[in-house]
Amino acid sequence: MAMTEEDFMEAVEEGLKLSKRLYFGKDRSVAPPKPPPPMSKFPRFYLPTAPMVYAVVSDPGIVDNPDIPSYQPYVYGRCDPPALIPLQMNNVSMEVDCYLDTVFVSVSGEWRVHCVMGSKSCDCRLAVPMGEQGSVLGVEIDVSRKSYRTQIISTEDERNEKESGADDGAFLKPDIFSITIPQVDGGTNISIKISWSQKLKYHDGEFSLCVPFSFPEYVTPASKKIPKREKIQLNVHPGDESEVLCKTISHPLKERKRQVEFLSFVYESDVLTWSNTDFSFSYSVPTSHIIGSVLLQSPSTDDTDQREMFCVHFFPGIQQGKKVFARSIVYVVDISGSMQGRPLEATKKSLSAAMTELNPEDLFNIIAFNGEIFPFSSSMKLANQETIEKAIQWMDDNLLVGDGTNISLALDKAMEILSDTRDSLPMIILITDGSVEDERRICNVAKSRLSNMKQISPRIHTFGIGVYCNHYFLRMLAMIGQGQYDAAYDADMIESHLQNLITRASSTVFANITFDTLNELDNAEVHPINVPDLSLESPLTISGRYSGNFPEVLKARGIIAGMTSYELELKVHKSKAFPLGKILAMQHIIMCTSQAWLLDDKQLEEKVAKMSVHSGIVSEYTSMALFVTETLKKEAEVAVKQKKTSSKSGAEKPDPKPQKLKVSKNIGIGFGNVKATAENIAPGFTEPKPPEAAEIIVKAASDCCTRMCGYCCCMCCIQACSKINNQCAITLTQLFTSLACLGCLECCTQICCSGGDN
Repeated sequence: MAMTEEDFMEAVEEGLKLSKRLYFGKDRSVAPPKPPPPMSKFPRFYLPTAPMVYAVVSDPGIVDNPDIPSYQPYVYGRCDPPALIPLQMNNVSMEVDCYLDTVFVSVSGEWRVHCVMGSKSCDCRLAVPMGEQGSVLGVEIDVSRKSYRTQIISTEDERNEKESGADDGAFLKPDIFSITIPQVDGGTNISIKISWSQKLKYHDGEFSLCVPFSFPEYVTPASKKIPKREKIQLNVHPGDESEVLCKTISHPLKERKRQVEFLSFVYESDVLTWSNTDFSFSYSVPTSHIIGSVLLQSPSTDDTDQREMFCVHFFPGIQQGKKVFARSIVYVVDISGSMQGRPLEATKKSLSAAMTELNPEDLFNIIAFNGEIFPFSSSMKLANQETIEKAIQWMDDNLLVGDGTNISLALDKAMEILSDTRDSLPMIILITDGSVEDERRICNVAKSRLSNMKQISPRIHTFGIGVYCNHYFLRMLAMIGQGQYDAAYDADMIESHLQNLITRASSTVFANITFDTLNELDNAEVHPINVPDLSLESPLTISGRYSGNFPEVLKARGIIAGMTSYELELKVHKSKAFPLGKILAMQHIIMCTSQAWLLDDKQLEEKVAKMSVHSGIVSEYTSMALFVTETLKKEAEVAVKQKKTSSKSGAEKPDPKPQKLKVSKNIGIGFGNVKATAENIAPGFTEPKPPEAAEIIVKAASDCCTRMCGYCCCMCCIQACSKINNQCAITLTQLFTSLACLGCLECCTQICCSGGDN
């Protein structure tokens, strides 16, 4: 069974308590771990805020410093589930490459199993938090005489899964990747390189990046003699000849190189403690008007698709002086039973904030739905202060959860209300946490209705909450409706992500975008299938494949605020160094997966699987396998190389082949859970479980013993006790025995014998 977020945090809490048994002598550079705070006050305190490695300890008796063995009192029992002791880190380096709106991050580090006896071994667990829309690309691990690496494999390659072993899932959370390294000896160094991609945020002409890079104090090596070196390298590739201005930066980077299409910065230093802040950086492309460019590139020789690649990229420019479209917005809100509590409260708060940002000439309405629909009004209302106050009060009074999730009925009503919209941009913002059986029919009906509208068709923007809704349905619906999609897999993220989606949807500056020659390309494939609008709060990327020749100049046509026609000429650039295939792979995989789901197309599923294997990006139709290769010791390896060099005849022994060790299945987000929706199960968030009576007693006894061991089992206390005479030792033994009996009696009085909580 996969470890939940709550299980992980409890395991780390227990691991930090176990680490108090370690003795590092007088030569230590950092203080011992502080007492962990209560999880009720800091509910996410133990989740990783940077790449971390943990020793997985089932037997607490193996916990000891492998370099300075010390007397440890025998520990009875086992840790079930195993405790996670954060390993100390010896060095770390990070390389960040920014391309358009995509970031590739690579972190290399060395961790030491400092908490397990040299004669013992344990599993180690790597946990990596990723930034905005993060997706893991690969892991390489070197430890002792073995090396491990991850690889994306197709479902056809899973036939030997039972023999190789299976691992249920590789994500602790959708943004925290996790993988287990089997049986590492105490005192061993583990070298790891982890790569992932994430997205840049954009606001008012400025890109911003935030990479999790905040290491807790207790991963700093205890010994002063171990050098600690930290390195960060940042490369910015705007993609064309646009000027780039650096804004803010979190770490002391120095500019190393500046060219027309390339900026490079580096920071490297010996440190006393590791970085305790996330790495953040922002830069702007200063332009007051909409700009765009086209990038072309040929595929690599091993690419499964040998058609040429293109990427059309728009920047909206800074907001100052720019007019956005007048808006007619219908907020369609799920109020099924599973939205009870934090999801619904966060949604109401976000909608209230969004309505107060509307202009007086804007129109709006609200449709709440469960098994039925509950409209705020039968028609669109002007967004004046009085109406907005009534709408907020109406939400407080009427957004009450009930049974059922009838998305179709709510969308039909929203389209009906928006059918006569003129002189404004109509849009529907759908918010749901559920999955329903008629999702394909909903998409097909929406496609038919939107194509038959003569006026500007309503944009459909979708927002998914939790893991039980079908995010590919929501993506597909947004693509059909030329809208945008976003999601919150964490209850704490609902408000910020939903407000961001509404802001992007509400700040359109360029709509109904068409290209004069794009559809004339031979054998062309374009993503997304319908061109979305350009928003002030988000760049726009259109990409695809084609055969033949691409025009030297591409013209984009559409309308801007005031329903005025607008034309933009886009320059075409050819770049060999720009990793266009890697940048576009994720977008193509997600969009093709949405189409494969809608059409139930097996050939399209196979195409997605091939793209996933080639690019190393996870998908719904592939799995991630962990391969292990036996390696020689350095001395033996040198001897073998020398022998091969001096040998003139005879067959050479081939290098050992990688063996499949584990297969992590279900690494995608899935296609929703209709059963969980029908049963009104909360949307997959981890909520604290109330402890049972037996757990309370065990926890109290465990905490009591832990505190006693924390004060009485340290080396200072042991050394002091070794110097007292026998009579004093007998007296102290009798005293501690009496105190222990009194403590147990008090524990029983407060917990076992109290009738108040029984």
